[in-house]
Formats: sequence, C-alpha cells, structure tokens
Amino acid sequence: MTTDPAYRQETSREWFESLRDRVCTAFEKIEDDLAGPALELVGDTPAGRFQRSTWTRDSSGNSGSTGSDDIGGGGVVSIMRGRVFEKVGVNVSTVKGQFTDEFARHMPGAGEDPRFWASGISLVAHLQSPLAPAVHMNTRQIVTTKSWFGGGADITPMFPKSKEAGADAACFHAALKSVCDGADPAYYQKYKSWCDEYFYLPHRGESRGLGGIFYDNLDSGDWDADFAFTKSVGDAFLDCYPQLVAGRMGAAWTEAQRHQQLVRRGRYVEFNLLYDRGTQFGLKTGGNTEAILMSMPPQAIWP
Repeated sequence: MTTDPAYRQETSREWFESLRDRVCTAFEKIEDDLAGPALELVGDTPAGRFQRSTWTRDSSGNSGSTGSDDIGGGGVVSIMRGRVFEKVGVNVSTVKGQFTDEFARHMPGAGEDPRFWASGISLVAHLQSPLAPAVHMNTRQIVTTKSWFGGGADITPMFPKSKEAGADAACFHAALKSVCDGADPAYYQKYKSWCDEYFYLPHRGESRGLGGIFYDNLDSGDWDADFAFTKSVGDAFLDCYPQLVAGRMGAAWTEAQRHQQLVRRGRYVEFNLLYDRGTQFGLKTGGNTEAILMSMPPQAIWP
C-alpha cells in the first residue's frame, strides 16, 4: 500500500464508514427478527431503524484553532431506538484541528505541532432486555506528527456473575483473542489487561463489565499491519455480538431484572463522564456534544 498520508487517511475513513453501514444493517435485521415472550414486554414498539444526522466542524468549534484552514470535517450520528435495542448509536467522524497546549502534552507527536487529524467509529448499544449485554466498540486513527491506531471492544452484562453472562463473555473474548493472536501472540493478554485496568471505576472499586480488549498508540512501524489489526477488531465484533444478542433477546424478563439493569447503567454513565478518554478527547477538541454523549443510556437510576 502507498505510504502517502492522504491516501492512508482516506482509506481508513472509508473503512470506518463501511463498518458503520454493515453494523447498522445487522442490527436492523435483529430488530426484524425479534420473536418470543419479549415481544409482549415491548408492546407496540416497532422494529427500529437507524436515523442519521450530520454535523460539521468549523472554527467556532475549536478554541485552540488559529485559523479556519487548520480545522474542519464533521461526522454522522446514527441512532436507533427499537424493540431490541432501546438505544444504540453508531457514530463516524473525521475531523482536523489543533489541540490546546494542555491536551497536546498528552498526545504523541503533538508537542512539536498541535495540529491533528482523526477519524473513527464509535458504537454503544443499550438493550431493552436486561438479559442481553450492553456493548461498546470503537476503532480510530489519529495523526499528529505521528500516526497511530486505537480502539477495542468491551461487554457489559447486567448480571455479570450469572452463568449466562459468563458464557457470553467467553464467546466475546474468544473472538477478540482470535484476531489478536493472528496479529501478534502478545496482543491479547496485553490488551485484555489494559481493558481491565481502563474500564474500572476506582470510586466504586468495581469493573464496568466483563472486559474485552483496549489498545491505544498502536504504531508498530508497519502501518498496513496496524490497520489490518484494527479492521479485524471491527470484523470480529460484527461476527460475534449480533449472535449474542440474538441468543438472549427473545426471553422474558422481570421488573426486578429491569431495575438491576438501570442500576448497572448508572455505573456506565459514571465511567463515561468521569474517565472515558473518547469523551474527554471529543469535548476538549471542539467535537459535537450530542455525538460525544451518544453513549449515555436512555434511562438509568441511582438507588
């Protein structure tokens, strides 16, 4: 593949958008396929369809910019509310801008030049059924004076100690381990541990869910290999997660189980607002607020 930076950026942008389209198609099919006792619980809720809205970035959206030529881009927010997915968002954005001096100190290559380009996909799904796991997945490329990939996927069952949650997590991890092993035998344990450390709420003394993988600053010196790994993470997610939802979505649930689901969602909110790097990156670089906070669940409680 060419080493031209512009070509590489366009290639990765196209990939993120194509993954978005395939995910949306798969999730809409799940909405159509719902059957069983759960249909009575969701009542007249129709099968969901993604609604897309675009946003554009301009000089007013980045306080660190010194000129409109330095910033631009935008994204597409895709949201679906249905009878299986209470709320799922699949966002793609491609933006350029300048980091603030404070933020630049923490980004590879930005200390020399604060300008950046970034593109990626971000997905968060909150299910109607408390028996089906919530999930997060994102992959991205960021370019400063350096270029790297990051992302991952993690699963959040509402009853993490249950046998069913353990089975779902085992399947999810096996899919991610397979793609890690195909790229580098050291990746899975490294990125699994990173995920466990990252998706942790220190003020609660508990993990957000049952983990997955998380990686950042991936720049091995072989751009093609790093991009191939990033694509394989997205493909593995798409191969695995819809099957997990399909296996759980039709069963009936109780009010007590729904209550527990809303409590667990509260933990999700706490993590995303206090610790999530993607949230901080978006808010500190003039991103679209609604797109950034797409990950928030439609309902949550703090008992």
